[in-house]
Amino acid sequence: MLAPGAACADWGLNMTEGVTASSREIYHLHMMTLWVCVAIGCIVFGIMAYSIVKHRKSKGAVAATFHESAKAEIIWMVIPVIILVSLAIPTAKALIRIEDSSNADMTIKVTGYQWKWEYEYPEEGIRFFSNLDPKSREASALGSGIDPATVDHYLREVDNPVVIPVGKKVRFLFTANDVIHSWWVPDLAIKKDAIPGFVNDMWTKVDKPGVYRGQCAELCGKGHAFMPIKVVAMELPGYQQWVAGQQRQAAAAVADSNKEWGKAELMAQGEKVFTSNCAACHQASGLGIPGVFPALKGSKIVTGDLSAHLETVLNGRPGTAMQAFSKQLTDADIAAVITYERNAFGNNTGDVLQPAMVKAARH
Repeated sequence: MLAPGAACADWGLNMTEGVTASSREIYHLHMMTLWVCVAIGCIVFGIMAYSIVKHRKSKGAVAATFHESAKAEIIWMVIPVIILVSLAIPTAKALIRIEDSSNADMTIKVTGYQWKWEYEYPEEGIRFFSNLDPKSREASALGSGIDPATVDHYLREVDNPVVIPVGKKVRFLFTANDVIHSWWVPDLAIKKDAIPGFVNDMWTKVDKPGVYRGQCAELCGKGHAFMPIKVVAMELPGYQQWVAGQQRQAAAAVADSNKEWGKAELMAQGEKVFTSNCAACHQASGLGIPGVFPALKGSKIVTGDLSAHLETVLNGRPGTAMQAFSKQLTDADIAAVITYERNAFGNNTGDVLQPAMVKAARH
């Protein structure tokens, strides 16, 4: 209490101005409305203060006895209407521009999952998932012993960011696979619900390169806090290089699904896939969360019939939190994570699942 300056929080209470024309327009509308409200408040409370002081009983003021005043009622009706109309006109124009996603240079489809984002670039043939960064996930685990302050961008970093070109109008299509999510990036002035069975759209056009962060803004379950958003805006040449690299990775994934993997390779890849997709529920130790998510250590499914284990991973378990990963992971990734689960956490079944077996089980 004697040194309040030592306990000062961040005073950045205002909304961000952002890096797009839309975000700046919204910001200026916000500031205009704020100052109009401040002016109204000063006038109203100023008149009240003056009246209270000037016409107090101790000065001999006598209360007026009039019952009504048509002139006063007209004045306090007309003035608010003028203020509201003056604010509504620029606001309506801005809303129309913000919602007009026509003539976009490119489209990105965004799908919300519990708890990750899927990004698809239809024109470029690119599709990938964006998960919470493994370092943040490890530090967030109960009893990890890791100080979150030592992790850069704790709970705000991802493994695969969405990348867009600077100076291009990008149209986003939003939907969800399970529950309602909300894709929110303040710097881009985008906050849109992703709803199962529906497609919402919005657009942005970033002015300058940079990294812009956001998060899911709809309470979507246990892992709501663990599905951040990272947007990287690049100049066009850099963006084109990134697209080419993603396309090469997609081609490599197809090749990986057709090759014979060694057990060591599958275990190494499987650990990465498990950390990104499974550890949130089953924990990095494989012990799960008692009463909520089952343990994989000694599990009958993991140590039992291999085909039943594969069926569970591919198609999920209806009526439970176990998702279907057939559309989320490649054949190689599914083969790797199942091999890892059956040989990690002390299970040691010795089983090895090849991508070709996963591909056959899909059909």
